Amino acid sequence: MNVYIFLATGFQETEMIAPLTICRRTALNTVTVSITGDLFVQSASGVTIKADALFEDIDFSDATMLVMPGGMPGSTNLRDCKKLDAVIRAHYAAGKPLAAICAAPIVYGSKGLLRGVRATCYPGNEGELEGAVYTGVPVEVDGQFITSKGPGTSLMFGYAIVEYLLGKAVADQVKSTMMYQG
Repeated sequence: MNVYIFLATGFQETEMIAPLTICRRTALNTVTVSITGDLFVQSASGVTIKADALFEDIDFSDATMLVMPGGMPGSTNLRDCKKLDAVIRAHYAAGKPLAAICAAPIVYGSKGLLRGVRATCYPGNEGELEGAVYTGVPVEVDGQFITSKGPGTSLMFGYAIVEYLLGKAVADQVKSTMMYQG
């Protein structure tokens, strides 16, 4: 199973690192992907992270799940990326799972993909979740979507991804090895 986490300039590093760490403790092949044309991507707080791959070098037809970390302007950079838009729409049309945290649910919401879906996001961004049923809970799983509220919910978000793809037993095992108390 291939999980792709997309990085754009201005991403929130905790929202990328926590799910990445959790997923890599499992059998999931988890790859960070830069949409910037450069492997080195600067986060919203000025931390530079080296992505595993460039967008242009990957055939996403093998993707099991696409993950969007939040942060600003990272979320708007992901939302406005035309090449990523095509991958998201194809993934959605195939009924495959999509995940986003913090402000990043706007990536899916602005495309109308969340219509009728229970979703959450960072407070103040719910207006861009076109047609979604905004819940405001820390993590929401509905159909093919996993959404999460913000940096403080990053671990819960990562565990939800693992549970969705590999089951509760695997997620619980990873929680145990990470000493998660939530």
